[in-house]
Amino acid sequence: MKLNAVKAVITGGVSGLGLAVARHLVSAGGQAVLLDINDEAGAAVEQELGDAVRYINTDVTSEAGVQSAMAGAVETMGAVNVAINCAGIIGAGRVLGREAPMPLDYFSKVIQVNLVGSFNVCKAAGAAMESNKPGEDGERGVIVSTASVAAYEGQIGQAAYSASKAGIVGMTLPIAREYTRIGVRVMAIAPGIFWTPMVDGMPEHIQESLSASIPFPSRLGKPEEFAGLVAHIIENGYFNGETIRLDGAVRLQPK
Repeated sequence: MKLNAVKAVITGGVSGLGLAVARHLVSAGGQAVLLDINDEAGAAVEQELGDAVRYINTDVTSEAGVQSAMAGAVETMGAVNVAINCAGIIGAGRVLGREAPMPLDYFSKVIQVNLVGSFNVCKAAGAAMESNKPGEDGERGVIVSTASVAAYEGQIGQAAYSASKAGIVGMTLPIAREYTRIGVRVMAIAPGIFWTPMVDGMPEHIQESLSASIPFPSRLGKPEEFAGLVAHIIENGYFNGETIRLDGAVRLQPK
């Protein structure tokens, strides 16, 4: 699929990795509808990127909300042929905390936002793409979800987060196999440690320590590099059913 033909729905699209993807796709001539819950940032991104984007306040854990947003995206752009899952929360906390064990509600919230939210969008996007006119190789769409290297070697305090991201890795191939019927490719990216708004707020010595932990190049990942990989997945029609690590060869230590 050519990037100038992209009509994308991007969750978490008004900040961090999602915003980098939106900027990349729009700069290549594509369109995007951004699903997020930050109205102020959404308005700012609409002003920055112009008529090529639209922001819709959407809770990815809401089945009805995502279905409504997907319908709004189809109405706005005429179709949806790309969906990018970037919405997520960190969810750090020990199972056996100093004061008490982790509340089950806390664990469930991380799973709901990161995993169930991604599944919710995959489901709604597949339904929207099913009626698209097939292009080269019969392709009707592309879905890319955001996992994490923590899916493979989660650190102490990441039980909830790692479980949610491992779930994204685990569901990618089965959904890709199912969506062959409708001509939709399904992929995931497992980023390592990237510059995000959360990292920007950390003390400089913590940022330096994080950078030093990455083998090569010994720096944090750039959101633009994540966006570039998303774009390559969209353009390369033979990517399907796989999770790609994007991490500078980092392997997370226990803590």
